[in-house]
Amino acid sequence: MLKKILLGVGLLLVALVGFIVYSNLFPKSPPTTKSFSENGLDINVAFGQPSKRGRLIFGEEKDGALQPYGKYWRLGANAATEITFNKDISFAGKPVKAGSYRMYAVPGAESFQISLNSEVGVFFGVQEPDYSKDVLKVDVPVIQSPTETEQFTINFTSDSTAVNMDFVWDKVIVRVPISVQ
Repeated sequence: MLKKILLGVGLLLVALVGFIVYSNLFPKSPPTTKSFSENGLDINVAFGQPSKRGRLIFGEEKDGALQPYGKYWRLGANAATEITFNKDISFAGKPVKAGSYRMYAVPGAESFQISLNSEVGVFFGVQEPDYSKDVLKVDVPVIQSPTETEQFTINFTSDSTAVNMDFVWDKVIVRVPISVQ
């Protein structure tokens, strides 16, 4: 009888270890980083990249949207999204000191509220942040994309006035201008 119990426990442990190894080797929302470096300004963002996979991404909760309007979103998947600036910057027109921040959003149909928060190192980002640690909140308009993007990404482009950080997923682009103070 003891042998059967030990065999059962052993099989469960092997299955659990196999699941953990498989999940880490082949995540559905792989972790990634995006970086920007120009004229002495360095920006690094670490986030998970979820895929659309036929789902409604942004919309009303009653319609089954993956990310309902008016609800906290970690700007990716898995761990909380973190952004680091090596210089004091202007983030959508508001001053931010150099450093690392947790970055999250509250999506809306016409605009997203993007927030930077001093709480960093949060592994399981589905947990809402301590809002008392918010450093800033900005509202940025939604740009409708003519093409659909399957996997969430963050891109950087620059022009003569600022660096644009774009959040791109489904048919939505949200652009945050960043410039050195």
